[in-house]
Amino acid sequence: MGPESGRGAGLVSAQAKTVTRLDRVVIRFAGDSGDGMQLTGDRFTSETASFGNDLSTLPNFPAEIRAPAGTLPGVSSFQLHFADHDILTPGDAPDVLVAMNPAALKANIGDVPRGAEIIVNTDEFTKRAMAKVGYETDPLEDGSLDGYRLHKVPLTTLTVEALKDFGLTRKEAERSKNMFSLGLLSWMYHRPTEGTESFLRKKFAKKPEIAEANIVAFRAGWNFGETTEDFADSYEVAPASQAFPAGTYRNISGNLALSLGLVAAAEKADLPLYLGSYPITPASDILHELSKHKNFRVRSFQAEDEIAGIGAALGAAFGGALAVTTTSGPGVALKSETIGLAVSMELPLLIVDIQRGGPSTGLPTKTEQADLLQAMYGRNGEAPVPIVVPRTPADCFDAAIDAARIALTYRTPVFLLSDGYLANGSEPWRVPHPDDLPDLRVQFASGPNHTLADGSEVFWPYKRDPRTLARPWAVPGTPGLEHRIGGIEKQDGTGNISYDPANHEFMVRTRQAKIDGIEVPDLDVDDPDGARTLVLGWGSTYGPITAAVRRLRTAGSPIAQAHLRHVSPFPHNLGEVLARYERVVIPEMNLGQLATLIRAKYLIDAQSYTQVNGMPFKAEQLATVLKEAVDV
Repeated sequence: MGPESGRGAGLVSAQAKTVTRLDRVVIRFAGDSGDGMQLTGDRFTSETASFGNDLSTLPNFPAEIRAPAGTLPGVSSFQLHFADHDILTPGDAPDVLVAMNPAALKANIGDVPRGAEIIVNTDEFTKRAMAKVGYETDPLEDGSLDGYRLHKVPLTTLTVEALKDFGLTRKEAERSKNMFSLGLLSWMYHRPTEGTESFLRKKFAKKPEIAEANIVAFRAGWNFGETTEDFADSYEVAPASQAFPAGTYRNISGNLALSLGLVAAAEKADLPLYLGSYPITPASDILHELSKHKNFRVRSFQAEDEIAGIGAALGAAFGGALAVTTTSGPGVALKSETIGLAVSMELPLLIVDIQRGGPSTGLPTKTEQADLLQAMYGRNGEAPVPIVVPRTPADCFDAAIDAARIALTYRTPVFLLSDGYLANGSEPWRVPHPDDLPDLRVQFASGPNHTLADGSEVFWPYKRDPRTLARPWAVPGTPGLEHRIGGIEKQDGTGNISYDPANHEFMVRTRQAKIDGIEVPDLDVDDPDGARTLVLGWGSTYGPITAAVRRLRTAGSPIAQAHLRHVSPFPHNLGEVLARYERVVIPEMNLGQLATLIRAKYLIDAQSYTQVNGMPFKAEQLATVLKEAVDV
């Protein structure tokens, strides 16, 4: 790479070094929450995506907004797995750990296998910093890291030295040490650099001196790798040319994919998109993203609380918009009464739940799949709601469109259950052509739809489509279509208030039949070997399960796999699929919620395997469990 213009040295090549070719690498950046580890990981990911590798990421945030510096609770990390072939998870363990301080080393060393590379910022390994996290001796000198390839780099000192001509204070210069480490890793793995420099100039456009300082720090890290004797090797991971069908790709996170899916759904429905929301981790990014798309008739309303957010969204649905409310588990609890109202009023409404660790406030920045039963039953009375679940970050786009299809076609609220792992993780996404997306246009009621015995024509707001059982959608202000709304039980057809027992039972059963009759694809089963054991999953467990299944099949163990997109209603062939196997294993990041539903509905002895530690499953962990099930 040749030098770039601007203050400071460009990228130089001072000596020949060994280049080792690899098929995959897992890197973890770790430091204080103020050290910029998420930004560093994001930039490395973007350059890796532009290079053409397949990738999967796992950002891991502290639970506290600003934990005390140098403490274990304050450690922030970003893990990236990239490869020259199709991959499904962020990796079980890092091949490279970049630790910016003693807390980062101590919090992550347990995940690092022997023989892996560890790059540490020696400037932070002071006696006080080490004592704060319980190190009685210096781990860089006491032999405890002898089993690793340890690189001791004074990142802070080198960064400050590189920026000495900028007139910055030491504290200001130190903030660029994450860019120095990014430059070093970019050299080690032959990542492109132009995109990062362009990003920094844009990010700090109003402060060009800061932009240039970060660029110089980035280049200094790259040059340090090229010239120092401590890094004798660099590594190449070729593009994953065989992993992707032809098309235009971009790196995308789950929350961004979901946001774009909502915009696309509204466009294909030819409706304005309305978001009524209250900020909550890890769903807030959807509110942030949708607020940028006013040019697509998107209106975003940040309400004063969760109840106001969904109330406004339901009002927008009544007014003829594709209405959405976004939240996490605690917010779903507050929204439950209005969800029940939407069930009674039979209006399309998307409830996006980005699940996190619970109960109550729980673990706001960690992932969990524990809201399934809440979405299924968390309302008073018989209030059935469809549930759609994405499986990967990129799949959040398609899941959003599918949820909108169901809501608009069947006039019902729909749950879209993502989680923190999908929301914050990222992977390559093939950008679809608009013409390839489904037509979601609906017809609003425009006139009378029922003839009375005396021959007069009237509008019945609860006269149903015989195929879908959906009621008409009448936009307020349409002449002659005035009708009652509210939460009190309606009379079939007329929509008049009714306390008649027989009518209530009919309406309850009809609403349930409408949900049961939703058209969803049959469950696809991956079973090339006629296995006796089926592993059944839902949501974000798809990647770890699929990686584990691949390992077992490579080792000669036959196992079948199926993954649910629709949890309410279940695919119509699910019972027949389950009956074909002697054993069914259901891994979940909860205490067995899907397994409970499967056992109750299909009366099979499904084996539940669960964890609720705030982190996704590891592929090796699942492979061990599934191997035991296969060998029974």
